[in-house]
Order: sequence, then C-alpha cells, then structure tokens
Amino acid sequence: MNTEFIAELSLREREIAELNAQLAGLTAQLESRDQIISAIENQRSLQDQDAVYKRALMLTLANVAYDGLIVVDEDYRIIAINDKAEEIFNVQRPIGELLLTATNTPEIEMIVQNAVQHEDESLEEQITINDSYYRMQAQVIRRDGHLFIGLALQDITRLVKLNRARRDMVANISHELRHPIANIRLTIDALFHEQDKPKRKDSISSLRAIARETDALMWLVQEMSDLAMIESGQAIVRMVDTPLDELIGEAMERINDQSQYKNITIVPQIPDNLHVLCDRDLVQRVIVNLLHNALKWSPKGEKITVSAVNGGDEVTISVFDNGPGVPDDQLDRIFERFYQVDASRSGGEGTGLGLAICRHIVKAHGGRIWAQGKSEGGGRFLFTLLAAEDQPEGVI
Repeated sequence: MNTEFIAELSLREREIAELNAQLAGLTAQLESRDQIISAIENQRSLQDQDAVYKRALMLTLANVAYDGLIVVDEDYRIIAINDKAEEIFNVQRPIGELLLTATNTPEIEMIVQNAVQHEDESLEEQITINDSYYRMQAQVIRRDGHLFIGLALQDITRLVKLNRARRDMVANISHELRHPIANIRLTIDALFHEQDKPKRKDSISSLRAIARETDALMWLVQEMSDLAMIESGQAIVRMVDTPLDELIGEAMERINDQSQYKNITIVPQIPDNLHVLCDRDLVQRVIVNLLHNALKWSPKGEKITVSAVNGGDEVTISVFDNGPGVPDDQLDRIFERFYQVDASRSGGEGTGLGLAICRHIVKAHGGRIWAQGKSEGGGRFLFTLLAAEDQPEGVI
C-alpha cells in the first residue's frame, strides 16, 4: 500500500474515534440532563399532587366540620365558601361577590364589621335565616399584611325548638300545679272558716271540689309518668283479644265525674261483638285522653259521641264533640309534646301531653291516629286498631 494512503487512513480513524468520544460525552450529558429534568418534573408533579390532596382534604373538612363556612377579605368580598353555606343562602360559587350581595342578610355584615372592630376577640351571635336559627362565629385573621374574616355557621334550629318546648313545659306545668293547689287551699279555708260552722251539704260540695282538683293533679302526674315510660321504651304492649264495648265503657266510667261536672253526656255507638287486638290498659288511656280532650273543649250541656267502624282488618274508633274543632293549619302539630291549640280558649287546662301519649300508644299497636279540621264541623279524633287475631307482644 501507498504510505501516504495509510497515513491518511490512520488520521481518519483517529478523527472518527475522537468524534465517537465526543458523541459519547454528549450522550452522557444529555442523559444526565434528561434525568435531572425528569426528576424536577416528578418533584413538581408530586408537589402538585400533594397540593391537590391538601386542598381536597381542606374542602372535605370544611364541608363536614361546619354547617356553613365563609371567608371574606378586607373588602368583604367572598374568597372561599363551602357547599353547606351555598345551600343555606341559595347561591352558587359567589367567589368575588360582596358578602351582603351573596347572603342578602344585613345582620351578617354587621357581625363582620363588629369582628373587625374587635379583632382580638372571637365573636358569636345568633341569627335567623329563612326561618332557621344559626349560631355564627366570626374570627379575624391577618396574614402578610392582609386581613381575612372567617365566618362559621351552626344550625341550632332543633336546639332552639327544644328550649322553647322546655320553657312551654315549665310554664304549663307551673300553671297546672298552681291552679288546683290554689283552689284546694281556698276550698279548705272556706270549709273551715273560724266564724262559720260548715254545714253537711256545703261540706260535701267542698270535698267534691277538692277531689276534682286532686284528680287534676293526679292527671298531670300520670301524663308525665306515662310519657316518660313510653318514650324510654319501658312500656310493654301485651296484645290480647278485647271486646271494644267493654273498653269504651271502662274509659267512660273513669271520666264520669268530669262529664257530670260539665253536664256533658257521653254517647257510645259501638257495634255488638266487635273485638280488637290491643293492650287493654294502654288503649284505655288513649280513649280516656281523647274523652278528656273532648270534655275540655265541649260547651256545657252538649254531648260527646264515641263510635266505631269495622273495616275488616282494622277497626276505626272516633271521638266527636261539638266544640270549636282543630284549625286546619294545625292538624299536623297537635300531636306534638306540649303543643296546645289555644290555651286561653280552653281555660288553661291541659299540658299538651295527652295527644302525644295517644300517638305513641297507637303507633305501638301498629295503628294510625289523626284529627279532622274544624272546617268539617266540631272536633273529631280518630284512631285505628287491629281487628282481633293472634299477634306477638311488642315494646313501645
């Protein structure tokens, strides 16, 4: 071979080798760069995923921990709101809107203004929104020179209603206790007045008055005891075959003194040989309570009718009086505890427990109880019991 050709070939080989080495270095650098970029992107992805996870966690906690949660800035514009708050104020994603515009509740803006003025304190107020009651807490937070106000709403509607019922109960019971006790005291004073010797006729009349007032006290105690036992689940329902006419007759005997005092006649209209499946004592309480309610509202000298209709599988019992009846708009509430249609018109009698007791007992028997409105004339309460057949015992 030519010497010059060999030298040139050797030079070409060295150049190619150098190029390969450079290429290998560049490849290594590129691989390293790609790894770094990939690592950075992975880290960013992890950070993004972590941020998304934290945001989802915060939103979940915000929706679970509060009935309503709103955060506004120093201009009172909403920057955060949870689902429940949107539902309370019937708005959708009001981010950026003024608090007053979104909530349409001036009281809330006043609370926020008060919170800003007392920045170091956590304020708490009770407000009403769409006939519901809420406890609102406001807290001012400063971050990086900016001011934020957090508002948390807790629905306390049920608590307010329970407190109101408790106050009504205390007022009703206080009145119910005060009235008969005062009458008993006056009757005794009149009976044993120092200047007059009591005559036998007057004494008997006075003693009957004392007996009536004592019965009223016993009735109050019995109603509260019955309701407490029934609602605690301690009242056993023993379902037995019971003649309905006997059940009605016994209830009428228990309320005979009260009906005579008001000169009201109770007329039973019960078909012969009509039997129901029930706990005799408990259902007798239902009938007595309904008769007592009818006596309370019936004008003196009127009559009360107790009737029954056999519907095959069940029997419907009705108690009708010629009183004013139940207003149509209160039919759904009269079976609530302590609820009274109009205590002033009934002379303040009753605690509002009798119908609640009736509802519990009838439901425990698998029956229904309801009232007809005054638009149909008079007062009428109806309830159903199973027609007599074998049934297991139950518990209220």
